[in-house]
Amino acid sequence: MAQQAIFGPFFATIFLTLLVWVYMYIRRISFLTSNKLSSQELAAPGALAQLSPPGVANPSDNLKNLFEIPVLFYALVLYLFVMNQVDVVYVNAAWVFVVFRALHSAVQCTFNLIILRFYLYLIATLAVWFMAIRAALTYCGA
Repeated sequence: MAQQAIFGPFFATIFLTLLVWVYMYIRRISFLTSNKLSSQELAAPGALAQLSPPGVANPSDNLKNLFEIPVLFYALVLYLFVMNQVDVVYVNAAWVFVVFRALHSAVQCTFNLIILRFYLYLIATLAVWFMAIRAALTYCGA
């Protein structure tokens, strides 16, 4: 398997982050302009978060989530590539991560059904932990 195959899910995750970022700003700008909020009302740290309804706050929360576990994913991808360890198992696990993170983002940014979001997050995160444990075991010679 070509080592570069791992970069498909890598860039898909980056573009998911971009998509959520754009969506967040569309929601925020729409909220700010429709409610004619002044800069004074938003000057205090956390003021926008307090004033925002869930439809505006959830995409922002999701964007923050995309800088948590995905950071480990990015590091793992780069490690696997540099160490020439990319194989079909890692690539498939990476795509599982991407698909379930995208579904998680879609749920959180829209109807935000918490239990569904939890299971989507769990599956995505288990894919990353699988990748990390497998890479660590290989590193340790197991």
